[in-house]
Amino acid sequence: MTLPADTTPAALDPQSRCPCGSGDVYGGCCLPLHQGRPAPTAEALMRSRFSAFAVGDEQHLLRTWHPDTRPETLELDPDLRWYRLDIHATTGGGPFEEWGTVDFTAHYRPMPGTDAPRGSQHENSRFRRVDGQWLYLDGAVHSA
Repeated sequence: MTLPADTTPAALDPQSRCPCGSGDVYGGCCLPLHQGRPAPTAEALMRSRFSAFAVGDEQHLLRTWHPDTRPETLELDPDLRWYRLDIHATTGGGPFEEWGTVDFTAHYRPMPGTDAPRGSQHENSRFRRVDGQWLYLDGAVHSA
C-alpha cells in the first residue's frame, strides 16, 4: 500500500512548540516527517508518530507503519487530545542500525465537552529500518 505524503491535516503553526516535547518548533521537528521526510532514528519516528496523534495525521501513522503489521485503516478518537510524551529509554534505532525500541508514556485528556477519560499509555514500541526508512513494527502496552 502506497500512501501519499500529505501535509498534516491539523492547522498547527510551524513556529509553535512541537507536540513531541523535543523543545523544538513543529516546523523544524516533526512537520517535515509528517510531510514525508524519513526519520533519521527510531526515536525521531516515535516522536513524529506521537505528534501525528496530537495533530490527527492518520496518513503519517499509516505511512510509517511496517506493512506486516499495518492495519488497513485507522480511526483516531476525536474525543482525545494527546498532549505529552515521556521517552523513558531508547535501545538501538540509530542511523546505522536495523532495529530499535522506544519505551515511552503518552498522555491524553478529553476534548472539552466530551466524556472521554484522562489517562496515559505506557508502551515499548519496536521499530525496523526497511530500505533506509524507519517503520513502526509493533508495541507492547504495559499495564498501569
